[in-house]
This record gives sequence, C-alpha cells and structure tokens, in this order.
Amino acid sequence: MKDNNYIIGIYFIIVLSFSLKVPAATVSSLKASELSADSIMSNVISFASVYENIISEYKADFYVKGGVNIRKKNHLLRYVPTMFRLKKGVREYLMEMYSDLHFTAPDIYDQKVKAAVGTSSEFWELDGRLADYFHINIYSSTILYNKLLSPLAPNAMKYYSYKVDSIIKDHGGIRYKISFTPKIKSFQLVNGYMIVSDKVWSVREIRLIGRSELLKINLLMRLGDVGKANEFLPVHYDADATFRFLGNVIDCKYIALLNYNEIKKKFLASKLFDPTKNKYDLTGSYNLHCDTNACHTDSLFFTNIRPIPLSAHEENLYRKYFLSQDTLKRNKREGNKTLEFWGQLGDVLTNRYTVDFAKLGSVRCSPLINPFLLSYGASNGVSYRQEFKYTALFRNDRLLRVTPKLGYNFKRKEFYWSINSDFDYWPRKRSSLHINIGNGNRIYSSDILDDLKSIPDSIFDFNQIHLDYFNDLYLKLRHSWEITNGLLLDVGFSIHKRTEVNRSNFDSLKNVVSRSSSDIISQLHHTYSSFAPHVRLAWTPGQYYYMDGARKVNLHSKYPTFSMDWERGIGGIFNSSGRYESFEFDMQHHLSLGLLRDFYYRFGWGAFTNQKEMFFVDFTNFTRSNLPVGWNDEIGGVFQLLDSRWYNSSRKYFRGHLVYESPFLLLNHLLNPSQNILTERLYLNGLVVPHLKPYLEAGYGIGTHIFDFGVFVSFANWKYNEFGCKFTFELFNR
Repeated sequence: MKDNNYIIGIYFIIVLSFSLKVPAATVSSLKASELSADSIMSNVISFASVYENIISEYKADFYVKGGVNIRKKNHLLRYVPTMFRLKKGVREYLMEMYSDLHFTAPDIYDQKVKAAVGTSSEFWELDGRLADYFHINIYSSTILYNKLLSPLAPNAMKYYSYKVDSIIKDHGGIRYKISFTPKIKSFQLVNGYMIVSDKVWSVREIRLIGRSELLKINLLMRLGDVGKANEFLPVHYDADATFRFLGNVIDCKYIALLNYNEIKKKFLASKLFDPTKNKYDLTGSYNLHCDTNACHTDSLFFTNIRPIPLSAHEENLYRKYFLSQDTLKRNKREGNKTLEFWGQLGDVLTNRYTVDFAKLGSVRCSPLINPFLLSYGASNGVSYRQEFKYTALFRNDRLLRVTPKLGYNFKRKEFYWSINSDFDYWPRKRSSLHINIGNGNRIYSSDILDDLKSIPDSIFDFNQIHLDYFNDLYLKLRHSWEITNGLLLDVGFSIHKRTEVNRSNFDSLKNVVSRSSSDIISQLHHTYSSFAPHVRLAWTPGQYYYMDGARKVNLHSKYPTFSMDWERGIGGIFNSSGRYESFEFDMQHHLSLGLLRDFYYRFGWGAFTNQKEMFFVDFTNFTRSNLPVGWNDEIGGVFQLLDSRWYNSSRKYFRGHLVYESPFLLLNHLLNPSQNILTERLYLNGLVVPHLKPYLEAGYGIGTHIFDFGVFVSFANWKYNEFGCKFTFELFNR
C-alpha cells in the first residue's frame, strides 16, 4: 500500500510539472508584445484550474485595520439589522485586529483572534460576512462563496471582455495589465483589472469592483512574487465599501496584511494519501470559529505588534475615544427613568437585539416592527411572522435551543404560534430530545373524505362543498439519534386536540331526525383527540461532517437524502378516538452544477391505511406551511397555487418537484439592465391525488437583495386552472 501511495504521489508531481509549462505554440509563434488579451487570458484561465487547488494548507499572521465614516444617516438606519450600535454625535469609527489564520483546502478558515482594539469593534462582524472579503482564492471559479463569477472562471470569456492596458518589463520578467468588463449587467459580474506574469500566467495583482447586496465594493489584492512560496496567495488587501440604504450612506475602508509562517502544496501533503483517515471526516481542517478567550484588548499591547503605523488622523480618533470613555465614567449619573424606559421600548420595537443572561444563555430576536417580515402568496395571501431564539450551552457542548414563533395570516384571519425546543444531550452522536407545541393549519375530518369520493372529477369544486373545519392544537415529542454517519432514527409520538371552528348544535338535530340518525349524531363530538407513535428513518449516503469539539456537525453529501415515516393512531390513550396507520417516503437532493448554477429535485409518496372511526389526514411531508418563508423553502418542494384544502382531502398522494437555478437564465437575454437580479429559477411541480390526476404547476422566479418574486401557472386534470404570484421581503435575510 505504501508503494502504491508513493507511485501515485510521484505521478501527481510529474503531471503537475508538465501542466505548469507554457504551450510552445502559444509563445513561440507570437512575440510577448503581440499577444492579444484573449490569448493571454486563455493561458491564465487554463492555469487557474491548476493554481486553484495547489495550496492544501497554510498558517499566517493576519492583521486588519478598518475605518467607518457615517456620511449620511437618518432614523431609518436603525431598521438595518446588521448595523452596529451608533454613538450619538460620532461619525467615524476605527478598529484593529491581529489573528492567527489557519487555512485548509478547499475553503476552510480557522481564525484565532490574538488582539483587538477599536472605538467600536461591532462593525467588524457585519453579520458575519465581512471576513469573506479576506478569504478569497482568486483562482476559484466564484468569489465570496458563490456570490460573484470570477474573471478567471472556465467560462469567463462568455461573460467578460478583456483588454491589454499595458505591458510591464522589469527584472521579474514581462507582466501584462489586463482590464476586464462584463458583457452584460449583473450583480454576479465585476469590473477591474489584473496584472499577470508571462510564462507562468499567475496573478500578481487584481482589482475587483462590483456589488454584493447593498455594498458597493472596490477590492485590491496583491499576491506573492513568482517563485516564492506565497506566489499563489494574497499578501495585501485594500478593501473599500460603500453602504447605501434609503438615504443613509456609510463608507468603510479596510487594510489587511498576511505574513505566512507555513505553506503546504497539495502534492506534498501527506494527508492526501492517508488510508486510515475517514474521507467524510473534515474535522482536521474545518472552521471552528474565532477564539477570543485569550484576546488582548488594551491599546498598549497592540502598539508592540502593529505591522504598520497609525496615521495622525487615526491616532486622533483613538485619543478622542479614550478621553470620552474616561469622561463618561466620571460623569455617569442617574438619568430620567421615564425617558430611559421609552428609549428601551423603542429599541425593542425597531432594532434587532441579543440579550445575554450570563451563564443562563441568550435570547435573540428581530425588530417587532419590521416590514421585511411580511410575505404574500397567491393562495395564502399576506402573512406576518416573528421569531425569537433562546440558546444555552452546557458542559461537553450540550446545547439547549428554544424557538418561539408567532404569525398572523390576514387572508384567513388566523393567528399561529409554536414553541420548538431541542436539547442536544449527546452531540457527538447527534442525539437530541425535541418538544414542539403549537397550533397547526385548520383541518377537516375523514367523514368529509368519504363524501368527496362520490363527487365526479368533472364537477369537483371545493366552493360548492360545506367543510366542517377543526382547529388543531398539538404536542409532539421525539428523540433523534444518528445510528451511524448519515443514518438518523427518530422515535416519538404526537398528541392532537382538534376542536370545531363553528360549534355544531347536536341537541337540536336530535329532535328532528329519526331514532337511527339520532344514534349516529350522538356519536359526534365537538372535540376529537388523537395519540400516535411516530418513527422516521432518514439516510444520507456519503455524509460529510466535522467535529466541533464534542459536537458532530453534518455538512453536505453528493447523494440524495432518503426518508421513511410511519405513524399509528391508537385509541383509548388521552381520550384518543382516531385509529389509523400512515406511511410516507421522501427523496430530495441538491446538486451544485458549478458556476453559480444549482439543480434541485424532490419526490414523495404517502398513504393512510387501516382507518377506523374518525381520523384527520395530516401527512408529515405533504403539508402546507401556515406562514410561508422565502426563497429557500424546502428546496422548492412547495405548491404555490394549490388550495390548502387539498392538503387533507386525500388518503394518498404522489408528488414531484424540479427546480433549476442560475443568475444568467432569461432576463439578461431579454433585458439588458438586469443587474439587480441576483438569481433566477424555473419551477416544475407535479401532484397526483384523487380528483387531480394530475395537478401541474410551472413557475419562474427572481431573487434580489431586497425581495423575491415568482409567477406561477397551474393545470388540473390537464386543463388550465389558475395564475398567481408569490412575493417575500428578503432584505437582510440572506
């Protein structure tokens, strides 16, 4: 085995060595000054596929200095959930941070903060996304984790135009400055230039100018010199960003330096040929979050490690900040309690906030007054949702999560609530206890289903049928356990209490019907209870994961996820009267096609059997969310136009969903100014139930950084049914 690994390693080195040679026909037939931009970029793009994966691991000292200037602001700025807390009268903020950075392929970063100081460190996080601008592999096909298409991508010439701006000759050889511009307007494409070295076709410097959500970005990266260990890695960043939102303008400027202590090339990494390593375990290289426990925050300590001196203006900002802090401590006095109360109440209504309870955990919620929590759907109408999150971490990485949710549907005039709690008591085996309580969708009984059977398909119309609806109050308790990697077993039970929406007058009916009918009516109730054990088995082959301390965190898989659900209604327990048995099968998969393209598919089947007495059709997988979410709702596995009454009008179903997503689908060919479109989707949904053989739904959707919008058309029994749309605010939710 060792001999085979040695041969494989030598072969990899030989192949890589030959691939790094410039094709003779490309250079010998043209002088350097005569090379066209397309011929240069053809070489650069070809070599980028090699350079993208050449680094397997590195360790570096990472320094970043950032400044924020509030150019314009108004009261609407407080509605931005990612905004740090501004200080009254302060327009400029400064921050510095020094870290140990550990990278392992493919895109995994572990950052340990050693020192941090600033007038406000909150703006560094920017909702966790700012660090992405300093974690860039310029040779990758996409930038910022699939948000932007790189000008070095394999198909970049389809979307970019290139031009030779200048030829630079020095002791390091010949370098070309190549400018690039998008052929179409799109958020996924950038302007800028790059400087590449002749013969090796690696990048020395690149500037990217574009947009990411509400940020206008101007990013300059300088890479190491040819022949040096850091040739393919960034050594210097200059990042300028401008944030504009409803009259607010904020300028951000960052400088970052990397000093590499260790660099490993992929063909020299012994871990590449380690036969004892589980290929699905990425623990040795995955991002385990920043460690700030040993972080120094005093300015004197930072003075000794700062790699570049502060400017006079930056020193003055620090001086004013520390002076204001001393003055605040000396002049601190009790204020007006009434004004303080109303100020705190205003913060709760309009700001996203997190409340820490020392060792008891923390609570996080979005603003209570937030128009971006509204959504609209053709069949569901307008809905509003609100969510709170409580988390508490215990010894050995045990975790408690409690998530109360509130919502209101204006079309049906229904209020929804739920409390979902999870206790991960054995995180290494993903063993957890789950308790869910709340009210679900209105539902009707199996007696109605028997009446529906006698109605011909051609005249079936819900609006002509009187449905006796019941409110649903539920309690669900289950235990989950990952038996082996990718194989998850859930065991539990559910209790439902269903009460009539419109209370029936059974006593008055008994006086006007026959004795036999009166006996039947006496068996009817205003409230029905059910108790049902539930078992779910889910399997994801080839499940990648990593260990975060004692916690196993599942990542992704190249294969679909298969699941099987079984539920049995048992009478006599907790006054339960419903007896039934149900089976469901589901398969879903997300395929990344590369270059910002994705394909989703989902198929499912379900059936109720062994029905006795009254029961309620309430499938696990085939159900309607009473408060629909946005773009990523169950990977497209949702029927947008289907009347909610169909979800419990059948004892069996078969469903299928196909979704294709790409940022360059239709609009960039039809409308040139489509730069506000982040991505586009094509939907095809199908359903087979009694009276719908089949139901088909096709749709087209667009996603922007502010909202998502989709249009859909449906067909029932091969005939046109209806046309509708869906709209959700997604600003700050991506």
